[in-house]
Amino acid sequence: MAYWLLKSEPSVYSIDDLKRDKSTFWEGVRNYQARNNLRAMKKGDRALFYHSNAAPAAVVGIAEISKAAYPDPTQFLRSNKYFDGKSSKENPRWSVVDIRYIGRLKSPVPLEALKKAGALSKMVLVNNSRLSVQPVSESEWKIVLEMGDFR
Repeated sequence: MAYWLLKSEPSVYSIDDLKRDKSTFWEGVRNYQARNNLRAMKKGDRALFYHSNAAPAAVVGIAEISKAAYPDPTQFLRSNKYFDGKSSKENPRWSVVDIRYIGRLKSPVPLEALKKAGALSKMVLVNNSRLSVQPVSESEWKIVLEMGDFR
């Protein structure tokens, strides 16, 4: 099993939205490094759900990858904000994964707390907070869950 971090602004799609919906596809990724991370995900992998552009920005919950990467259907829809005229069905540029809700952390773990935890000094989020989909090591995963009192 691999571990990941998925970022979303709570005003766009929050952990509460995922809890309500139970599952969704993770659309709109338009960064090649983040896309490659989506493509590396496997069914059963776990992800930290991170609220960005929030006060405070924080890890708030856990999701599971319920379907591995497939072409992002929004890239082909002219009326969709994620439409990409350079993408084709024969050679799609963008991917999505399906995720399902696992749970909320008892205590959100703010970015500042992650930065202060010495054991997380190499965590991608601490060093590149702009990347929307990023890998998390198993030891980082365990530390964040402990910090958030997730059982």
